[in-house]
Amino acid sequence: MFDPEEEFMPGSENAQSEQTDRINGEYHYKNGYSQRIYSDAHYVRADESTTPPRYYTPPQKPEKEEKPAKSRRGASLGAVIACCLICAILGSVGGGALMGSALTKRIDSLEESVATLSERQPILQQTTVTAPAAAATTVYTGELTAGDIYDMACQQVVGVSTSVTYTNFFGMPVSAAVSGSGFIITADGYIMTNCHVVEDAYKRDLDVDVILHDGTRYTAQIVGMEPDNDIAILKIDATGLNAATLGNSDAMRVGDSVYAVGNPLGELDFSMTSGHVSAKDRRIVTDTHNEAIAMFQFDAAINSGNSGGPVYNARGEVVGVATAKPASSSVEGISFAIPINDAAVIAKDILTTGYVTGKAYLGVTVNSKYNEMYAQYYGWPVGAYIDDVTEGSCAEAAGIESGDIITKVDGEEITSYDDLRAAIKHHSAGQTVEIEVYRADESRTVTVTFDEERPAAN
Repeated sequence: MFDPEEEFMPGSENAQSEQTDRINGEYHYKNGYSQRIYSDAHYVRADESTTPPRYYTPPQKPEKEEKPAKSRRGASLGAVIACCLICAILGSVGGGALMGSALTKRIDSLEESVATLSERQPILQQTTVTAPAAAATTVYTGELTAGDIYDMACQQVVGVSTSVTYTNFFGMPVSAAVSGSGFIITADGYIMTNCHVVEDAYKRDLDVDVILHDGTRYTAQIVGMEPDNDIAILKIDATGLNAATLGNSDAMRVGDSVYAVGNPLGELDFSMTSGHVSAKDRRIVTDTHNEAIAMFQFDAAINSGNSGGPVYNARGEVVGVATAKPASSSVEGISFAIPINDAAVIAKDILTTGYVTGKAYLGVTVNSKYNEMYAQYYGWPVGAYIDDVTEGSCAEAAGIESGDIITKVDGEEITSYDDLRAAIKHHSAGQTVEIEVYRADESRTVTVTFDEERPAAN
């Protein structure tokens, strides 16, 4: 049996060269040549300080200084100037009388010209401007202006927050707000957001608050979560809400305009940023989930607190759920969203069954410490080392045993625990595959029909 503690300790010198899937506490993915680290766009973490953001304050205008009172000498000078002006006016009266007759004739001529021009000008038609209807009842068709999309989004986007208590460095209990965004998907109060926004609340059985644009606050119920795809569904006790229209994310093209609306930093409520679709079909691993999620890339800015908020297209339809951005502070204009077509299927499953149906389940416990270093030491192949097999699972039925090393799934090379998880994720419950395992110095192939994964009880 393989015992990772027997020859090598994870913290030993021999294990320092091991490249895990975490760097500084954040997950990453490899594209074959370089490593990229992404963080959730995410909630405001409970263990981070909530220092208020710094704002620019325009400088105040300096107060005007009072002018000193005029001296008596200045008054005397003004009297002399006034006398001079009076004399000049009296001197011009005579000349004015001589010019009066000619001036009168000139004025009469100008008045006749103005009257003639007025008759030739077309009469301007007045345009009646109708005030827009209330946002909750406005019906939009075709492409909208950014202002129209924002007005509509304010009726559909919500703030999601949870008060979390944790112990700080000094051992003192501290309360902090975990903040994110979400959007209404049904008029009777169902709301979509990211799983990582409410995950702590779900695990600790904490209240989740949902805040509407008008300030109305509700306590939400967590209906269901799908951690592998970072989607959660909430429910508030409300009716007559303005539900978002879901678009077709498969129809998006690179270059299409998109608009993200949410609550960045958990304080700048209902902010909108705009941009374009930069790329489709990205496989992104975030710092809270080590499973790659299919997302599209766009260049509208999103930040902490934007997670779970909608990404709209130019017709005001939701085409994505804002989820992640690069962890590096030196990178700008790169954001990621879960396509709404994928999110909608997940939401439908959660609302009808309480979990995502059809996910493949093998029924084995894998030792994640087994890697190339251990394989070389023991003279075994790299792969996924099986610690335990669940009783009654499809793996047991196929003859997989504890101590086996899975090296291939349907011909695909398996070199690690993550490879096996990814391979299983690409299949569905009920599918039959060929799995190659190494046991007792020889390889053998077994046939497995995947079970369906069911969520563990909370």
